[in-house]
Amino acid sequence: MSPEAENLAEGTLISHLLELRERLIRALVAVGILFVPCAVYADQLFTWVARPLLRMLPKGTGLIATGVAAPFTTPFKLAFFVALLAAMPYVLYQVWAFVAPGLYRHEKRFALPLLISAIVLFYVGMAFAYFAVFPAMFHFFAATTPKGVAMMTDISQYLNFVLVMFVAFGAAFEVPVAVVLLVVMNLVTVQKLRSIRGYVLLGSFIVAAFITPPDAVSQSIMALPMYLLYETGVIMASVLVRPKPDTAGEGSGAPS
Repeated sequence: MSPEAENLAEGTLISHLLELRERLIRALVAVGILFVPCAVYADQLFTWVARPLLRMLPKGTGLIATGVAAPFTTPFKLAFFVALLAAMPYVLYQVWAFVAPGLYRHEKRFALPLLISAIVLFYVGMAFAYFAVFPAMFHFFAATTPKGVAMMTDISQYLNFVLVMFVAFGAAFEVPVAVVLLVVMNLVTVQKLRSIRGYVLLGSFIVAAFITPPDAVSQSIMALPMYLLYETGVIMASVLVRPKPDTAGEGSGAPS
């Protein structure tokens, strides 16, 4: 490689690194700005997140804090998580703005809708966990508590549990995006996806059994939506990714 080409490549690399640093700083600043109001209302946010469990506890009981600093650190941990989620569209926009110039037009045509769909579906999955799964799950826990045992949950353990559930259900709702990507990347065909529906349904219940508590209600609440999302992804892939016409036999006919 000539010295001029080496200098050009080095300059291009440095410019990309500088742009990456700038976009990372923008993303961190956005998270920091949103963290301020979330930290101010950290206690209210934690009360809202704990409401599904508090409604199931016996009257006169509530959550407890076994750690000395837990009443302070736990709500702040939740505040950071909420700020990160709220800033995620802007953070992913910075990622998109950095990557997009290197993509072809047809790649941009698929990537941008899939990115937006992934963000929306992750939020929908978290909302589904909060409004549909948590009430049924905590009702089961409260109903199966042995007689003579007081159900008193530590706030740190509760927050860790619900954050894992939020991420799990948010990721589970990304199934349509994953299905479309598999088809776009030519790793699998729509016909193949349709032929393995039975295995996907069984796999959904197996995955739900590992993530959710060991009761049929919680497992079904997660497994059935996962399977329906899989079917949604198959439909989206069949619409967005149309098979190319077979031209192998064109022009091979016998002359008249």
